[in-house]
Amino acid sequence: MSGRKMTQREAIVIAGILGAVVLFLIFPVWRPMVFGGEVTTGRDVVGEQPENASGGAISGSAVSGTFVSGFPASGAAVSGSALVRSEGQTLAERVAVPEGYVRAEVPETGLAAYIRKYPMKKDGGKVKLYNGQPAENQDSHIAVFKLPLDPVNLQQEASAIQRVYAEYYWSAGQQDRISFLLDDGFKADYVRWREGYRLQNSGTGTSWVESAAYDDSYDTFVEYLKAVFQYSGVKALAEETTKVANPGRIQAGDVFVRQGDKAHAVMVVDVCENAAGEKAFLLAQGGSPAQQFHVLKNPAHEDDPWYYESEIASPLETPECTFKKGIARSMSGISD
Repeated sequence: MSGRKMTQREAIVIAGILGAVVLFLIFPVWRPMVFGGEVTTGRDVVGEQPENASGGAISGSAVSGTFVSGFPASGAAVSGSALVRSEGQTLAERVAVPEGYVRAEVPETGLAAYIRKYPMKKDGGKVKLYNGQPAENQDSHIAVFKLPLDPVNLQQEASAIQRVYAEYYWSAGQQDRISFLLDDGFKADYVRWREGYRLQNSGTGTSWVESAAYDDSYDTFVEYLKAVFQYSGVKALAEETTKVANPGRIQAGDVFVRQGDKAHAVMVVDVCENAAGEKAFLLAQGGSPAQQFHVLKNPAHEDDPWYYESEIASPLETPECTFKKGIARSMSGISD
């Protein structure tokens, strides 16, 4: 080539090309600093550390590497929380545990494992009412269970929890354990319903009346639940459960109950713990009008839905209810 000098225009073009190459090479490094995004490492997704995460040792990465029982912590974080996994199909896959925590070991055939594996609606799904319309408040949840909801306004606060219990026993082939207390103190067991007895409610209380043939179909099971929901509420749930005085003994299936005016109930749906034995919990609820069962945010730190053992006190604040008595209650034998 000749010794022709490079023109100013040629120099500008070459400099621009070199600059673009340099920017392309360093893009993964400066992108999160500019756009507030997340850096993927091939295994975990690391987002910003949740603020004000009381009770839990949340430092550095807000996500632990793996789930207990083989559930991977993979997928993109959404909803402003690095603990919520958009690709998760079940509760355990959708919500990761905080750093330093692992999911508590539970029996593979128990209620806790059943709830962890329960299918969830797609991430970002709205909470729907029994009539298919969206619930008024869409800001209190991080995930929605695909728990059945019949097109009648019956499966409300306590009834949603009863539905979880009943579906668990049905799926486990333990139909003889499906039994619930009604508000008037009457014990309504599914076995009697299956045999053809039906509930009759009068001014003096509830009783059984034999009026149908034996039927052990799922449809008949659903009709039994509707009858229970009609006559059983938060009052009966409180009477059928016993206090869990020590927060460290709370387990999946336990409930928090508020009676009286604006009665309400929420359910513990998962538990994790750290090396010191300190626990954290996920809470879920139905609602009034009847609506889909959904996992709650923690208003103390909305980037982290877990309720830490140190936060289980009186009062207990959830997005839609203040439980003046922050004491969990347990259904006898429900986690067996």
